[in-house]
Amino acid sequence: MSFCIRGDKANKVSAEIDTSNVYHEKQLRELCALHALNNLFQDENAYSKQTLDEICQRLSPDSMVNPHKSMLGLGNYDVNVVMAALQEKDCEAIWWDKRRNVDVINLANVKGFILNIPSDLKWGPVTLPLKRKHWICVRQIDGIYYNLDSKLNVPEMIGEAEELRTFLRKELAAKDREMLLVVLGDVERDQTWRLPSEARI
Repeated sequence: MSFCIRGDKANKVSAEIDTSNVYHEKQLRELCALHALNNLFQDENAYSKQTLDEICQRLSPDSMVNPHKSMLGLGNYDVNVVMAALQEKDCEAIWWDKRRNVDVINLANVKGFILNIPSDLKWGPVTLPLKRKHWICVRQIDGIYYNLDSKLNVPEMIGEAEELRTFLRKELAAKDREMLLVVLGDVERDQTWRLPSEARI
């Protein structure tokens, strides 16, 4: 399977790499949040559209029009749904302050990253001159970090820790991007998602 390797070590060249051990859910309708979550947990059954719709209902039980998803019922879930879904798996989402240096992240205690980025809006084969917010997942599998964006044809290999930090810096330096660190509940409570030298910052 051919795809682009990210990072200086790979010089961004295409390579034949076996990704049979990587679960990569592809884009369907406006379900990028669902895909990002399932890609994060590497499990197609981790969440379903029904699960996320039920979370939307719990978050706003009395709303005529639910503010946490698309009016058309196609998805387009907001950050509140993503955070509530993670809590169902005993995980927490930590919003990343982009003024901070990603070097302070204790990668060993981070399950993965969920980024919200601008994405082209398409109508069939036509790309419209509009941008829509899009959820993607980045996580480590067998020692290698991958961009598991559901709009990619195949997983994009980022590399090891150094390449990951470079990738995150580039993403966060761009306009209209946000990042959530996904960690276990005790990691969030003890704040061990950051390196010890940064624990009091």
